[in-house]
Amino acid sequence: MFEVLRTHIEKIIKLTDEEFELVAKHFTIQTFKRRDYIIQKGDRVEHSYFVISGLLMLAYTDESAKQHIVSFAMEDWWETDFLAYHSQTKATMSLQCLEDTQVLCLSLTNYKQLCFNSHKMEHFFLEKANGGHIGSQQRILSFLTSGAKERYEQLLKRYPSLLQRVPKTLIASYLGVSRETLSRLYT
Repeated sequence: MFEVLRTHIEKIIKLTDEEFELVAKHFTIQTFKRRDYIIQKGDRVEHSYFVISGLLMLAYTDESAKQHIVSFAMEDWWETDFLAYHSQTKATMSLQCLEDTQVLCLSLTNYKQLCFNSHKMEHFFLEKANGGHIGSQQRILSFLTSGAKERYEQLLKRYPSLLQRVPKTLIASYLGVSRETLSRLYT
């Protein structure tokens, strides 16, 4: 399982065996069942999660109890309520398993230690943060400039396997459309 993490990291930086051994010591392993919550709104967010297997959904529930899907995270992705994690405040979003899921957990303390002690890992996390920021900007632009059909086609093109793994109701929420509208897009 740690080899999955090493392969992921080495897409950006190369590590010696000794360097990777040091990195791996900063992570813990957790396993969750389908429908388990890793984070619930109001929780203190202790970790950032690297998905080894399974599928996660990050969602915000508004005051009228409407759920807004912020993101999905599958294998080889990182996820958490990043604001709560980095500011050590309570979660405003929840992170739920849509499938049985295994993750590697990285505490904020261990994240900071890795960045302080390893220029390579600091560079790795900077690249991941930049990629996440770009992805968020692209998603916002998609909502501002594209119709439902275009957003659906973009999702289908970028993450075709996601549509096979996520219920249509959740895909609709992620796209900001009703379940009925999504059904019309399928035809």
